[in-house]
Amino acid sequence: MSSNPNVGRSGIVLESRASYDQSDSGQNRWIEVLVDCPEAEAQKRLYTYRLPAQLQVQPGDILSVPFGAQVLGAIAIRICDAPPPDLNPAKIRDVEDVVSAGFFPPTYWQLLNQVAQYYYTQLIQVIRVALPPGLLGRSQRRLRLAQGEGEGRQVGQAGNANYLSPTACKILELLQAQPSGDYSFVYLQRQVRGAYRAIRELLRAKLVESYLEPPRTQRPKLQKAVTLVADVFPLDLTQRQREILEVLRRRGGDLLLTELLQICNASSSTIKTLEQKGCVVIQEREMLRTSAEPLLAGDQPKALTPAQSEALEAIASLSGFAKVLLHGVTGSGKTEVYLQAIAPILERGQSALVLVPEIGLTPQLTDRFRARFGNKVCVYHSALSDGERYDTWRQMLAGAAQVVIGTRSAIFAPLPRLGLIVLDEEHDSSFKQDQPAPTYHARTVATWRAELENCPLVLGSATPSLETWLNITSPELTDSTQNSDAMNRVSPTQNALTHYLSLPERIQSRPLPPVEVVDMRQELQQGNRSIFSRSLQEGLQQLQDEGKQGILFIHRRGHSTFVSCRSCGYVIECPHCDVSLSYHHAHEEAAELLRCHYCNFVRSHPQSCPECGSPYLKFFGSGTQRVAQELAQQFPQLRYIRFDSDTTRTKGAHRTLLTRFTNGEADLLIGTQMLTKGLDISQVTLVGVVAADGLLHLPDYRASERAFQTLTQVAGRAGRGDDSGRVIIQTYSPEHPVIQAVRRHQYQSFIETELEQREALNYPPYGRLILLRLSSTDAAEVQETAEMLAAGLASNTPQGDSSSDTHPTTPMYEVLGPAPASILRVANRYRWQIMLKFAPDSLPELPDFNELRLLCPSSVSLTIDVDPLNLM
Repeated sequence: MSSNPNVGRSGIVLESRASYDQSDSGQNRWIEVLVDCPEAEAQKRLYTYRLPAQLQVQPGDILSVPFGAQVLGAIAIRICDAPPPDLNPAKIRDVEDVVSAGFFPPTYWQLLNQVAQYYYTQLIQVIRVALPPGLLGRSQRRLRLAQGEGEGRQVGQAGNANYLSPTACKILELLQAQPSGDYSFVYLQRQVRGAYRAIRELLRAKLVESYLEPPRTQRPKLQKAVTLVADVFPLDLTQRQREILEVLRRRGGDLLLTELLQICNASSSTIKTLEQKGCVVIQEREMLRTSAEPLLAGDQPKALTPAQSEALEAIASLSGFAKVLLHGVTGSGKTEVYLQAIAPILERGQSALVLVPEIGLTPQLTDRFRARFGNKVCVYHSALSDGERYDTWRQMLAGAAQVVIGTRSAIFAPLPRLGLIVLDEEHDSSFKQDQPAPTYHARTVATWRAELENCPLVLGSATPSLETWLNITSPELTDSTQNSDAMNRVSPTQNALTHYLSLPERIQSRPLPPVEVVDMRQELQQGNRSIFSRSLQEGLQQLQDEGKQGILFIHRRGHSTFVSCRSCGYVIECPHCDVSLSYHHAHEEAAELLRCHYCNFVRSHPQSCPECGSPYLKFFGSGTQRVAQELAQQFPQLRYIRFDSDTTRTKGAHRTLLTRFTNGEADLLIGTQMLTKGLDISQVTLVGVVAADGLLHLPDYRASERAFQTLTQVAGRAGRGDDSGRVIIQTYSPEHPVIQAVRRHQYQSFIETELEQREALNYPPYGRLILLRLSSTDAAEVQETAEMLAAGLASNTPQGDSSSDTHPTTPMYEVLGPAPASILRVANRYRWQIMLKFAPDSLPELPDFNELRLLCPSSVSLTIDVDPLNLM
């Protein structure tokens, strides 16, 4: 093994697979690999290994290699004719094995390099995000009781441990209590303080032994299958054997062994006897692990409106890379346009990639696609098991024409013949990853990928993001922020064709639902202390009387935002974060809990104030639980389903709850942001927004845009069927521009006003931001590090040309901060931030962020968020 520090900012070039001549396989061969190593310095280097004669390796294969005392995953980069001249060939170690072959086509590898460079992340970190879990395996050191040490096994039990330290005795007791007498080093170090020295003590005493467990990588799932091979049965068969063969013949001559045994109530020895007599063959067969989906009736293309037909024709006419904004009001039929645009692509033998914001939206959209395209549709997201993700990934690699539907990580799906990429609800912030690195936006990566694959990218939304709106409708205004030398390395092509397609009306000319804004200040003055206004109470009563369905939107889960003592004013806070605990009522356990929504700390609700002992504790604010509780008290006849992250934790919960609601098992769906993400339920006639103010007054320049998008999207859930809809928004700020724009369905006027404000402040989409997030358990150290980095960045800020008539001696970027995060402490880590803000007309040569990371102490974590969406 030898390191080669040639992983520069230009990226790692993967050698072409065709460049390796297999005729050289009999000679000594070497290969340079990128190792999945946790050490940051090692991630920047390539390492040289010897290829054993029996291994056939190509660039792009995933390998297992020895690295120090471990065995790690690695990516084969290039075959070498000779090792580095400064390295003794005798010291080069051999590649262990090939884990998976052919995972990195050239354009795919180029995409990964682009992501790594643009988002200032080590390439191996991008690869970890892109690949399914378990492919880059890692060995781990384990400890077990020494074999045959009977006397040693009883040291802890008998208490006769005079020659062992108490810590060593504790570790020995843990091993003896375990049936296999085996634990990992990591587990023991978590359980016992000072475990490292104690383990060395036990090893010297030969009471335990350590060993290296091989990496646990994903493998195909194999099951035994029985195949009938005899046309005529032998004469010496028993009646029972003939019955089994007859069952197998009636079932097509091929069944899984477990299935055959269950049907015939037979033993495996009977089937083995039939194999010995030449009647059947038992062989292992791969079984694809795919998510269980219900069987659906076939679906035919729908008749299109004139606007839909124009949009479909425009998309179908595109023969190469282009960015398309499909701007359609809620209920205008964007999904049908996607479906009919994808159909001819599949007929040409190509594939399509459809991205959705969250898993909650996936089941409904997947059902529509599967009803249209059958088994050509597969899903890919983080809620799948590791085995399901691995098999789905390999199925995509096979190259068959298919439609892949997934969340943001599916942008890395390895479809070899990609014909179209669709981002549905492209405005949604779920497409941006905040942590861990890389902090990529799926929309940006999708643009790069569409360019590399030379295929169209369709961005669909009723409320497009300001970035997409300006880029599509006025691309010449955004060119200047993207064309500097610093950006040319990886930025999307700005000269590509852009298309704006509009769907201004709902299908069947259904009207957009009228929006009623209720001033909750007046409700309070008139004596209504309920969380439901009189208008909303009337609407809920009408639902109950007419048998209709509705949605109640609240932007928070849980019962109440915080709990406070009415005697002394004490607010119960999280011991690990600088936030209050939210009250939750666990019905299944009849328990009252306080939960932190940042670190998930949970404690029981106290009977009295921890500060003064007063029993008068009051709940403030409203969450989904409290809304449901109030609803049950005022409208006991209305059936409801809560739809938030508390009720959708288990696998398949999203589909189950939505299916129950669609089938009429509930009158109301009460939920959070999940309700805004493209749900299409025709029976919904009422949408109520319980408290819109929680979306309006946030310390973020994007707060108004997000609030408008959320309220418009949730309002659009009403009136999608034959019955007209109604929307009621409750607020204490009815005059707020966002509320008024939503009430009038005025996207155009709202976005023009918002763009004026952004341009005046040089904020995106006119400018550009990079956010440096620092955190540590040491409050003083993280503050000092943030101040040091900010000072260094400010002093190194290059100046503009003083001879220029425009912007003389203007800094190329502005350093804002350092400043503590809006919530300083989360999970016992103190957080500081530094913002780099770029002028709208140019971008600077950015500093080397690898050097910035090296300036941080090991106890301070640094995350670089390029184009951040979340500033809190």
